[in-house]
Amino acid sequence: MIFVGLTGGIGSGKSEALAAAGRLGAAVLSSDVVVHELLQTDDLKAVLAERWGKRIVSDGRIDRAAVAEIVFERPEELAWLEQTIFPLVGARTVAWRLQLEQEGTTAVAVVEVPLLFEAAIEKGFDATIAVVADEQLRAERAGGRDHRGLEGRGSRQLTQDEKATRADYVITNDGSIEQLEQRISEVLEQLRARG
Repeated sequence: MIFVGLTGGIGSGKSEALAAAGRLGAAVLSSDVVVHELLQTDDLKAVLAERWGKRIVSDGRIDRAAVAEIVFERPEELAWLEQTIFPLVGARTVAWRLQLEQEGTTAVAVVEVPLLFEAAIEKGFDATIAVVADEQLRAERAGGRDHRGLEGRGSRQLTQDEKATRADYVITNDGSIEQLEQRISEVLEQLRARG
């Protein structure tokens, strides 16, 4: 099985690329989804509420927007959160990969990791893909979302050019979803041929 890390800047379309890979038969996992699931576990809720108070809990759930406002404005809090969550995300990803390998039915597994290169975990993958897009288009896509703390998030990421230089494959996502899916299909074919 080829284990692939997929990354890209905010608004590049990496989640759409991951969805396309899934439609094309790859096993897929989003580290963002894993984080969101972990944030709703009782253990992690208790740890975060102890640190930041009840203001981050709404209707019994972690208010991700409230957490984002805290961590993306205060780097020391972001560092603490990452040190708390990243090992948990890593453990879930490893368990997922091991399960797929035991099942033996998947040729390619793709994990979406926004901070793949920033976290220096690219060596844990057999190949990496960077999704890039026109800067104005990225801004339009990101602007259409309710992302409090967006500037803080973007400033932590490498530039698109840096991600593209480090990646094994680069997919430009300036067109339609169908065009993106076609490009993903081509890359998956190349990856399957490597296996």
